[in-house]
Amino acid sequence: MRLIFAGTPAAAVPALDALLKSRHQVAAVVTRPAARAGRGLKPGPRPVAERAAEAGIEVLAPARPSEPDFLARLREIGPDCCPVTAYGALLPQAALDIPRYGWVNLHFSVLPAWRGAAPVQHAILHGDDITGATTFRIVAELDAGPVYGYLTEAIRPADTAGDLLERLSRAGADLLVATLDGIESGELEPREQPADGVSLAPKITVADARVDWRKPAVAIGRQVRACTPEPGAWTELDGVRIKLGPVDMVAPAPASGSPASGSPAAGSGPLAPGELRVTGRCVLAGTGTTPVVLGEVQPHGKRRMPAADWARGLHLDGRSAVLG
Repeated sequence: MRLIFAGTPAAAVPALDALLKSRHQVAAVVTRPAARAGRGLKPGPRPVAERAAEAGIEVLAPARPSEPDFLARLREIGPDCCPVTAYGALLPQAALDIPRYGWVNLHFSVLPAWRGAAPVQHAILHGDDITGATTFRIVAELDAGPVYGYLTEAIRPADTAGDLLERLSRAGADLLVATLDGIESGELEPREQPADGVSLAPKITVADARVDWRKPAVAIGRQVRACTPEPGAWTELDGVRIKLGPVDMVAPAPASGSPASGSPAAGSGPLAPGELRVTGRCVLAGTGTTPVVLGEVQPHGKRRMPAADWARGLHLDGRSAVLG
């Protein structure tokens, strides 16, 4: 089939690579315009656009996919189908009507669970054991179109959103190619999504990523992993913002005896939410339940570093400090 692929971030590159290696022809790529970021407000990288340029493929980057010139170019190219992975913009019906087989989206959840912009993050945030990827035909309603196929993937205890998304993007790329093969051969027909089990996964904002130390340790651990690498979980100390890497749970003390002298729990009485304590090479932070062990931290304007090095520089031993 003649294809136009729509995608923007690095998570969409494996799908584009798989399509380029398939029997189908990728005639063009649609991506979001480069966003200006950083101190110099320079255009940020667009991984799909860069990969398409390397492959010598035309890149279309409309500010809005409803633009008449963009729609006219789609009609000129005349795709049979438009596969999509993490494009990042809603498509108007005028665009949806152009390809004979429609627009087929690779979405990183098992629909109807976690419809929306951040399915991987929400799966981790809510403590799901299993997630996956789904291919479906795009309709006007958000992520509600009929399903062609899906795969499942276990969420590992230490998975960050970045870890899980990398695995899903690679496995999902094969699913997308298999879906297009089935559509072309006529062997694959989409099935409507069930009405039950719908959940929503809106974008996680920087405000959402601020840690509330009054929450249980398990919930904080999930939040930090769900926000890694983007937008980055954070907290404050003395008015300075600090980004947090994944944290570890403090193992409970043995039933008999006290914790070993070198363990994170050694000498650790109760901690108030957000209260810090340095014990050995560990930096503990109080939560609404048991403390957590901080991993890497990044104070504003500084490099990432182990929490113990950060605490040493602040001379936290012997003084009270509370994150907030």
